[in-house]
Amino acid sequence: MPVHASKAAWRLLAACAIANAVCVLTSANAQTTTTQTDALPRAETDERQDSFYCAERRFGYWFYCNRPKPPEQKAPAPAASATSQLDAITATLRELKAKAILEPTPGNVTAYIRFQRAQLDRASLFSDVWQRAIWQDPELDYTLQRPVSTLGKRQWQDARSAERNAAMAQLAERYGLFYFFAQSCGACEVMSPIVQSVASTWHIAVRAISTDGGPSRHFPNYTVETNQRIRMGLEPKITPAVVLWDALTGRPIPIGYGVMSADELQDRIYLLTSKEAGRDY
Repeated sequence: MPVHASKAAWRLLAACAIANAVCVLTSANAQTTTTQTDALPRAETDERQDSFYCAERRFGYWFYCNRPKPPEQKAPAPAASATSQLDAITATLRELKAKAILEPTPGNVTAYIRFQRAQLDRASLFSDVWQRAIWQDPELDYTLQRPVSTLGKRQWQDARSAERNAAMAQLAERYGLFYFFAQSCGACEVMSPIVQSVASTWHIAVRAISTDGGPSRHFPNYTVETNQRIRMGLEPKITPAVVLWDALTGRPIPIGYGVMSADELQDRIYLLTSKEAGRDY
């Protein structure tokens, strides 16, 4: 082979090698560019497509150029409260009743009766569930503290009387009674023997005070008032009046005004001296 032919061959091979290297670099650059292009946000690509098909070529609605808007998410309406529901029932009942009275047609009267009957059934169901709940939970049953049945009430009263009598037997050691009366007071004539009987039964000392200076046949050792009621903070114009005096603390305890039975008088004395407020109800 001639020398110049050999050199031409070598040059051709070198050119091919350089061309291959350029192709490889170009392919790598193209792949990198494609990857970067794919990384663009899809929204931008969609916008370009929409611009091409919808703006330039104007394919219109049938090419989905006018995309439907997503439905707005409405917040659910708040549930009506139990109070508002009950008010609505009451308002409906009143309206039906008024309409039945003002326009007493068979239809109006029937509508009112049907609605009223439905509410009566609702009330009966509530009452039944109420009673069942009380039966099954002793903390809710008030009749355990104050029985209402004939047998239970009798047993409670007997136990209460025994407890009261035990407390009354100890009263004379600490308490005495002030009894304010008036000769001109008709109620005092009824109350005086009751006070005398209770005081004698439990050996409680009584100091009878006449507010008008007149005598009392039940309390011959009476005294005339000299502003004792005002000093005790009592109503000065009402008789008869019974006041318990605590010798230990030196304070008066008003028991009541007017006529009381012996049993009621003893109950008040017992409660005010032996029970705290809210402990016996």
